[in-house]
Amino acid sequence: KKEWWIEPWRSRDDRRSGGKRTTSGDMTEYVVRGSAGMKSVNELPVKQDGPPPGGFPSIRYARRVPSTGPAGATVFGVALLVMGYGMYKVGEGNRERRALKEEKKAARMAVVPALQAEEDRRYLEKETKRLEEEAKLMKDVPGWKVGQGVYETGKWMPPAERPGPVGSYL
Repeated sequence: KKEWWIEPWRSRDDRRSGGKRTTSGDMTEYVVRGSAGMKSVNELPVKQDGPPPGGFPSIRYARRVPSTGPAGATVFGVALLVMGYGMYKVGEGNRERRALKEEKKAARMAVVPALQAEEDRRYLEKETKRLEEEAKLMKDVPGWKVGQGVYETGKWMPPAERPGPVGSYL
């Protein structure tokens, strides 16, 4: 006799019955259980199951999630208020910065005449020294006029040695 694990194609029922196969016609209740049993489903006693008196309790089918915080509209409203307050503060800062800038400009404009007077005085002293030096160096050159430039453009040009960029006082 072959062992069942060597013949895996045989079903468990075949192994229990010793290899004897039965047809579906032989599979009656008497053959399977050894008792006569019933001949038809119609012989079953009729017993219908129904709801208990008063009915079944209602079934809770709604999803009930507990509230975990403020509603979305509340969060949105608070965000709008915070942003509005921030924009108000930005506007205040801009106004304050503009006022300080105007004050600084007014202070510089008030000082410009004094600074220009100092610059004019310095320029005249330097120009006088330059003309004296030029007269001393060019005294032996015939036809040389002191203070007259080599390039005659007809326009007065300030000297290139002015300190700082043009308009640096404003």
